[in-house]
Amino acid sequence: MTYEEMIAWAEEEGFSAAAVVDTDQIVFDPSFRPYCAENLCGQYGANYSCPPDCGSPEEMKQRILNHKKALVLQSIWQVADYGDTVAIKQAKKGHNAAQLRLVKRLRGTGVDGVIVGASGCALCSPCAQTLGQPCKFPDLKYSCMSAYCIFVKKLADVCQMEYTCGDGLLGLFGMYVFD
Repeated sequence: MTYEEMIAWAEEEGFSAAAVVDTDQIVFDPSFRPYCAENLCGQYGANYSCPPDCGSPEEMKQRILNHKKALVLQSIWQVADYGDTVAIKQAKKGHNAAQLRLVKRLRGTGVDGVIVGASGCALCSPCAQTLGQPCKFPDLKYSCMSAYCIFVKKLADVCQMEYTCGDGLLGLFGMYVFD
């Protein structure tokens, strides 16, 4: 499968933009991890894909760098108010659903890799971790860009994507890293 085909599939799934970059172009900043600990999303310590359970910033970085390429995905959503957590949660849900559809297609052609979502994993509600059970979907679970300590603004620049999309627009990012 060519990179052009991957990007075309991303567009078919509804992404606003997609690009393939080398993983060594991704900028990591471990100073982002304390934002996860603030637990504004409510998933800190309550989701296998979120800190502290997903791994240290260095372990997360290495998980990405163990692969050569990243298919970076952007979706843009209209939101009337950036404080509207319900609308933002719905946008993230839509982004991640499209990303999972794309990943299933890619894996169907033999492109195996690691999913990096626009938010923490929401495949199970609540996460099996809160029930003391093992993850039900270890091959599909995904951590967010923040858990990986990815400097998303710099990644958007590398991909020539807009980070700030304009008034009333919310840009969300995810990735699929592969070899």
